Amino acid sequence: MYLCFMSVDVNFKDKVVWITGASSGIGEELSIQLDQLGAKLILSSRKEERLTVLKASLNKQDQHMVLPLDLSKSDEFETLLGRVVSKYGGIDILIQNGGISQRGTAAESSEAVMRRIMEVNFFGNVLLTKCALSELRKSKGQILVISSIAGKFGFFLRSSYSASKHALHGYYESLALEEENNGIDITIACPGKINTPISKNALGSDGQKHGQMDHNQETGMPVESCVSELIEAVSKKKKEVLIGNREIKAVTLRRFFPSLFWKIIRKQSAT
Repeated sequence: MYLCFMSVDVNFKDKVVWITGASSGIGEELSIQLDQLGAKLILSSRKEERLTVLKASLNKQDQHMVLPLDLSKSDEFETLLGRVVSKYGGIDILIQNGGISQRGTAAESSEAVMRRIMEVNFFGNVLLTKCALSELRKSKGQILVISSIAGKFGFFLRSSYSASKHALHGYYESLALEEENNGIDITIACPGKINTPISKNALGSDGQKHGQMDHNQETGMPVESCVSELIEAVSKKKKEVLIGNREIKAVTLRRFFPSLFWKIIRKQSAT
């Protein structure tokens, strides 16, 4: 099991942390590392069986809660929040990690795929935050939003996914300004190529799962290293953090050398 070694400004011991998309990838590893740091976890995703197995594998499993959640069903959020508050008395950190990726061209992707991605990645995400906002105000809590490097610029086969992540930046940057006086800190994280199974569950243009582990994911930063950096960013209350290898340099390149950026980016592999 991976261990975190970092200087932290926030003590995670006994903090109540709600993690969406906790059943695999970054969410699963966040659960593992935050368990090691003594947090009390609410583990959420659509996959209850996987969450139960994850909870059983954690060191402090008796402190944690499995809470199945579908981000496309916002009418259930108030009830789920009530269960969290009933058990823990409140929330200290909300980690918005749940979402769907995409592997289909803009021209060929169906309207249903476009709407599904926006419903889960944007509307489900921000409506859950809106639902939990009063509790986060009480605790002067934090929100960690897992965006993507695709939230900084568009890329092949990612049109709706990239749009949903761009939208998160606009929403949470506005929310951060509005909630600063209420003591809420927001960190937006932009992972690049990370070794997770996100590409397997990505939606194709017809709505079917991509079903493949892309080369970009297989050769990406280890998820353990990514999550260690995420936790450090939250502990230091950073506004934004870019995580990955060489690919994150594209953000700086696009800002200062846009002509060179477009020349390079069009030569990159979509998968």
